[in-house]
Amino acid sequence: MTEHQPPATAPAAVPDTAHSIAHDTAHDTAYDAVVLAGGAARRLGGADKPAVRVGGRPLLDRVLAACADARTTVVVAGPRPTARPVTWAREDPPGGGPLAALDAGLRHVTAEHVVLLSADLPFLDGRTVAALLDALRRGAADGVLLTDSDGRDQPLVAAYRTGSLRRELAVLTARHGGAAGLPVRRLTGALDLLRISGPVASFDCDTWDDIATARARIREHGHVLDEWISAVKDELGIDLDVDTGVLLDLARDAAHGVARPAAPLTTFLVGFAAARAGGDADAVAEAARKAVALANRWAEEDTQDAAAPASPSGGAEPETRTDAG
Repeated sequence: MTEHQPPATAPAAVPDTAHSIAHDTAHDTAYDAVVLAGGAARRLGGADKPAVRVGGRPLLDRVLAACADARTTVVVAGPRPTARPVTWAREDPPGGGPLAALDAGLRHVTAEHVVLLSADLPFLDGRTVAALLDALRRGAADGVLLTDSDGRDQPLVAAYRTGSLRRELAVLTARHGGAAGLPVRRLTGALDLLRISGPVASFDCDTWDDIATARARIREHGHVLDEWISAVKDELGIDLDVDTGVLLDLARDAAHGVARPAAPLTTFLVGFAAARAGGDADAVAEAARKAVALANRWAEEDTQDAAAPASPSGGAEPETRTDAG
């Protein structure tokens, strides 16, 4: 893919144009994903690029999280530990290039639509994948791909009709005696493609400078919390979308209304209670609601006590029995 720098002022790791697409197609429509992860990474000095960590997670795992709802995910590379289960495939011959790798991956694809991704996309997420698929399903094009900050096509951040890929791949294979050594653009050049601008989501890591840029951006104030939560969920094997704003508000209320150490302990207890109640997002929201209400009641008592007038006996309740005196 093409090296480029992401815009310094980009507000999110998702292309704006992709976000503007109306999601009027059911998201449960099955699709498969093929991730190409077997390149030589010469510009990284031969390092195992899919295993390079950005934001505490290997690049490959970050891409796999973006297509986590695929029915089948095929990774074309030598097998390795991954955060999510995948099907492994290998191009013939090994190192035969991206088109040969695509050929190997397509042999395991059964869905009508397939997302084709490289394994070095640190800012790709599920919303971008969904936008690509939505645009493909609504139209008649053979594929929908992202373009980078210079407007160049990125055919390895795209969604395609599986039949269109197989058709053109068969033509090229017959013409050249195989797919080895052929670039992906020899195939995509024969397809009818729709393009979506995605300068951030299509940013790839070809060099160590790219890696440094990605790591720095993830630590920016506007991104670090979401990145950290995503990394923790992957590390703990949690596949749950929750309203982090609710939990942050709960931590704030517990810290201010009770005591600072109450914030982490309360959020832990909310998580425990939610797990016992079924462990879904609704259970988290309900447990958080109850804890917030309790913290508010606790804080209200402090406010009432501070505003109450002092009693005549210096704090003790006055004696009210009939024989007092």
